[in-house]
Amino acid sequence: MITIVGLGPAGVDQMTRAAWTAVESAGRVIVRTLQHPAAEELAEQFSLESCDDLYQSAADFGEVYEQIAARVLKAAGEGEVVYAVPGHPAFAEQAAGLIRRQAEAAGIPVSVVGAVSFLDSLLAGVGVDPFDAGLQLLDARRLPRPLWLVGPTVFAQVDTALVAGELKGRLLEVLAPEHVAVVVTDAGSPTERFVEVAVAGLAEAGVGPRTSVFLDAGPVGLPGLVALADRLRAECPWDARQTHHSLARHLIEEAYELMEAIGQLPASAPAGEIDLPTYLEVEEELGDVLLQVVFHSMLAAEAGVFDIESVAEHHRRKLISRHPHVFGVNGGDPIEVDGAPEVSRNWEKIKQQEKQRESLMDDVPVAMPALARAAKLQRRASSVGFDWAEPAEVVPVLREELDELAAALGDTDAVAHELGDVLFTIVNLARHLHIDPEMSLRQAIDRFALRFRHMESVGDLNGRTAGELDELWEQAKHATD
Repeated sequence: MITIVGLGPAGVDQMTRAAWTAVESAGRVIVRTLQHPAAEELAEQFSLESCDDLYQSAADFGEVYEQIAARVLKAAGEGEVVYAVPGHPAFAEQAAGLIRRQAEAAGIPVSVVGAVSFLDSLLAGVGVDPFDAGLQLLDARRLPRPLWLVGPTVFAQVDTALVAGELKGRLLEVLAPEHVAVVVTDAGSPTERFVEVAVAGLAEAGVGPRTSVFLDAGPVGLPGLVALADRLRAECPWDARQTHHSLARHLIEEAYELMEAIGQLPASAPAGEIDLPTYLEVEEELGDVLLQVVFHSMLAAEAGVFDIESVAEHHRRKLISRHPHVFGVNGGDPIEVDGAPEVSRNWEKIKQQEKQRESLMDDVPVAMPALARAAKLQRRASSVGFDWAEPAEVVPVLREELDELAAALGDTDAVAHELGDVLFTIVNLARHLHIDPEMSLRQAIDRFALRFRHMESVGDLNGRTAGELDELWEQAKHATD
């Protein structure tokens, strides 16, 4: 028999009668730590075993909790045991959860004796009713990414300056440096402290084994953007009159601006040296595109069809269904694939089944830029094996197409036909080289414009001979490379 007992937030005076009785009548008591007022006082009256030694020997907290669970279960195999923890057993007590799961698997009965939690005292101190305002409780040692901040949030186990510094860094990604947080230490004890600090000062705030941080961020980040879009729809005359069709061109424009920003990144990004200024521009343009997604979702919600949450969930399920090599099929084992090409082929097969296409050439938008549409159709054909195996096999085909183009010169219709074949084959070569032809062409255009501007900087180009212009071009290439 294992009894997991909460010691409450402070001394034994705040333990429940049931908790006191469980400890008093136990033949063996193991406490997670003696660094707690109630544990220290109990140690003066009862024989306690501490797990503090495990914190010194284990590599990380996960290993500590595993070793605590193993110790308690071993003791349970020898007789009844009480495992006592600070606060409430269900709050920030991972070892308690491990013990319950492992004991259940081993057929060992477990009972839990609750307690006043640090959270009770903390919420009373900051004056927040979690049922009225909503509440998020997070472990500061295991912060999720992204860090959704919607309203009142408690970060527990801010027990070292390192943890406080990491929390500060994550919060500053979405909050202003002067945003106020409350550092709460020893909540529920006579020595409890509630200190308001700016988020920028969290790393310098005094923290200890029983420190938490409370803040009310309001909706920021993605939840904040959704809330702001709702307000603009209600209060801004321009936003209020928008429709799906009136917004469509903005989505296209923002996507092109994002493409331009991404084009400034090195081809190896995110690998290699980080180009921070360009990444900041990409971040801004991603935000513009994201706003379009949020806005269209908001309009659909007004029609009662879907909202941003269902958009995300629908896409999550679609990704699962299209990655059988990761998630399996209908709960089965993941299928085996031979590299990325087979993943792409499976993707197209699954997509064709989902959309009930009659042809792989169906539903590729005619309005797409021609280079992008060519690449997409080629990928579709490649999914059934209609493709060259290596880039080197495409080069002779390109030479043949160029020869046919040269032979067609003088015949306008034939030249247009052969030029199209050349361009289509160039796209095929780019695809085999894993290069986006649209991005490659954009970069070539930018290089041309930069070099021509350099030529213009020398002086007036009008009236110069072809030889002089060629020489200036070569000089511009050397100067701008």
